[in-house]
Amino acid sequence: MPVSRARPRESVRNPQTSAGSAGPRTARPARERRGATGSPPFGKLRAPRAESRGARATGPGCGAEPHVIKDFDIVIVGSGAGGGTVAQALGPLVRDGVRVVVLEWGTRLKEEEYTGREVEMATRLYFDAGGFLTRDRTMTLAFGRAYGGSTVVYTGTSLTIPEATVARWGVGGLTYDDLARRSRKYLEENHVHLLDQADINDNNRLFHDACRALGYRVEQFPINVRGCQGSGLCNLGCPNAAKMGTHRVQLPEAERQGVTVVTNCRVDRVDLDGRTLHVEVRDPGFGQPSSWTPGRYRVRAKAVVLAAGAVNSPALLLRSGLGSRLPALGRYFTCHPALILVGQHARPITNYHGHPKSYYCDHFAQSHGFLLETCMYFPFVTAKNLAGFGEAHQRLMSHMDRLQMILVLAIDPARADNRVTIDRDGQPVVDYTLAAETKRALVDSMRASARIFFAAGAERVHAPAGVKFLIEAAERDRIDELIPYEGLRPGKASISSAHLMGGCRMGGGPADSVADAWGEVHGVPWLFVADGSLFPRCAEINPYVTIMALADRVAERVRERIGTLRAG
Repeated sequence: MPVSRARPRESVRNPQTSAGSAGPRTARPARERRGATGSPPFGKLRAPRAESRGARATGPGCGAEPHVIKDFDIVIVGSGAGGGTVAQALGPLVRDGVRVVVLEWGTRLKEEEYTGREVEMATRLYFDAGGFLTRDRTMTLAFGRAYGGSTVVYTGTSLTIPEATVARWGVGGLTYDDLARRSRKYLEENHVHLLDQADINDNNRLFHDACRALGYRVEQFPINVRGCQGSGLCNLGCPNAAKMGTHRVQLPEAERQGVTVVTNCRVDRVDLDGRTLHVEVRDPGFGQPSSWTPGRYRVRAKAVVLAAGAVNSPALLLRSGLGSRLPALGRYFTCHPALILVGQHARPITNYHGHPKSYYCDHFAQSHGFLLETCMYFPFVTAKNLAGFGEAHQRLMSHMDRLQMILVLAIDPARADNRVTIDRDGQPVVDYTLAAETKRALVDSMRASARIFFAAGAERVHAPAGVKFLIEAAERDRIDELIPYEGLRPGKASISSAHLMGGCRMGGGPADSVADAWGEVHGVPWLFVADGSLFPRCAEINPYVTIMALADRVAERVRERIGTLRAG
């Protein structure tokens, strides 16, 4: 039986001439930064200069230019692990006449545009080309901006959150059994499995064998791939369409059910009085065209689900004026601060060919607060992550085919002063300071990684906190001396993160959280959050599957409420 697709109502208005226009009561001149050639699409966001004083946003859709009004029942902002999951889960409602739309800032690339070229793909698939810096510029945050969000550019590792972690979260109404049940559904849906041993390359096998030799607990990563050809380009968007992110699974299914997906669409803010989103569509010059023509829109909704990620969801809510109502908004940001470490072998090893992330070691997670994972990155990222410059740096980079890599992840505490804010232009800003225990964990992780490299047969190791650029195998008994705690200096060591969590944390009330255990924003019964920003503390594992499980819960609550919300 064919699906009867609900169509949004649409009209065009000029806020200077149309009475009753949704949005600000007083139209203000639009102020817009035009991006220079080659800059990220859309340039800067604009927002209130003093959000805490209740000033209104002055960004796209807030000025005097004509705009198109569209009406939907459910608007989902973002299409990654959270938004894509919600879109598919709510897709069946379209059959009953419920109008559902996904607004995605990024682009839907054509298949031939997945080139695997490092700088080109970073520019097209990541926010700020993968180089978003914290306020003090000591840490780089990497998060996707694309049809499929960060699921397009991660490695596909798919773990279920540990029961002990859920207990530490301590969120009333959220249980491990429920999250595990929902996680299992998406593990199956996304074709998650273990790679055959024959498909595991030297970079991964050396890590596994060395951990075993040292007595460290090591496990194989389940990954969500189908038909993997071992190109090793996971973090640049799989060129072989093998990674089963939301762009391959949930979003296409949602669209088959009648959900509208609008790409190249930036959401500036939500008008809380009118349940109206102020958005703009632009053509970035690549990818498939958006389903809406370029221009400014105001999208009226009965329910709004924010799934823009742990940086952009809090920023959007701050631009929308919720900071004074919810003191925890933006706070308790965590991110598993990470370092990329390398060991050089005497001979070439298979490192680029093959899936880059097959094993992880959680042996030190509870005792020392860090995780170790296999990884293999590209020339630019690798060069950036080596401490120092000059001849030694160049010589090490010239032997990329001999490098073994380990990614270390610190399990960082949730602190109120680590937070997402917005600047005077409405741009997201992340204030993050490494806690003393996090710094110690990063140094301990470097020491453990050095021992793994040497146990794997490496001739020399580079550690960013080391007293010298390279530690030789003959010095392996002096690792603690050569990688001192005081050697880790933020700004010298290239610290990065791709596991962004918190900022709209779940909890019991508005005093210390933003949403309840079902993602409903406190005090705003039509507004929901469905992404990693819900995490009250860090996940202590790769968070992708847990985001999907939480988003599934949010979709369930929206399904329960949508009848009442549509009638209201």
